[in-house]
Amino acid sequence: MSDALTVDTVDYHTAGEPFRIVTAGLPAVPGDSVAERRAIALGAGGTATDPRPSALDTVRQLLTREPRGHAGMYGGFVVPADDSEAHFGVLFWHKDGYSTACGHGTIALGAWAVDSGLVEAPEDGDARVRIDVPSGRVTATVHRSGGVTTGITFRNVPTAVAARGVKVETSRGTVSVDLAHSGACYASVRAADLGLTVTTDRLPELTALGREIRAALADHPATRHAADPLLSGVYGVILHEDLPDTPSGPHQRNVTVFADGQIDRSPCGSGTSARLALLAAEGRLTAGQELRHESIIDTVFTGRLAGEHPDGVITEVTGSAHRTGEHRFVLDPADTLGTGFLL
Repeated sequence: MSDALTVDTVDYHTAGEPFRIVTAGLPAVPGDSVAERRAIALGAGGTATDPRPSALDTVRQLLTREPRGHAGMYGGFVVPADDSEAHFGVLFWHKDGYSTACGHGTIALGAWAVDSGLVEAPEDGDARVRIDVPSGRVTATVHRSGGVTTGITFRNVPTAVAARGVKVETSRGTVSVDLAHSGACYASVRAADLGLTVTTDRLPELTALGREIRAALADHPATRHAADPLLSGVYGVILHEDLPDTPSGPHQRNVTVFADGQIDRSPCGSGTSARLALLAAEGRLTAGQELRHESIIDTVFTGRLAGEHPDGVITEVTGSAHRTGEHRFVLDPADTLGTGFLL
């Protein structure tokens, strides 16, 4: 199969959410910055007049579609950093395209950078991995003890509350929605206001309502990013519920419905930043406190305020990432399924 496309990956999960890192087989990614590369990738994924995907988008489709992937797959293309101050850049992708931010992916990339030797790390102490993403520069601080990674802290771009109490009509009545920009725009909704709990048995309803709310907010002014139109629009809807506070601060559980009905198995890294900013605006989270943030599968991130910025608050989110495998995927030109299918 000399004409076959071959792509190598290293796979991780962060609190249950997959992250697939391409290590070989990636075509050239044009552009002078990560943001520009994403813009080019968005415009090269096929059009109505020419539906053929670009070479880059062929790889994305190959890795997110069955039989090599699945509708919940997430990953990243490692690309050059914007300048010498960062270790590398990344284009985040999922089944529907390319996202502007990904906290769980940043955590996984921090673990991978240390595991692969790309970034040197001490046996005991911290290693900082600086990564350029479409929404800016983020840092993954990899915590080490006895030569083992014990956790990773993701420091996000500034997070700003865009609007609170936006009324949205849904099939379950009118709900109040809060909006925050944290590398991507997230809409937060109390699950109880929809008559739901954040439990796996209610997942089909949560997913459907998340899609409803995202569609309803498509043209809302607060979803627009002031500096970059490509960062505008609701990316994820966070359906959350309160749990009893811990001695350290608030305790919540959530499921984030993003893109076209995709479910974050983790508590959502960038979404946790959005929740931190909103809790701070409500006076429920102060400096020195932590949010214990649980996912629908009971995995946990902890988040905290790390400072102020002219563009919002600085947040940090801590979680863990683990390698799940290494893969060599092949696209045989004789395979009639091509890059695969989605169900």
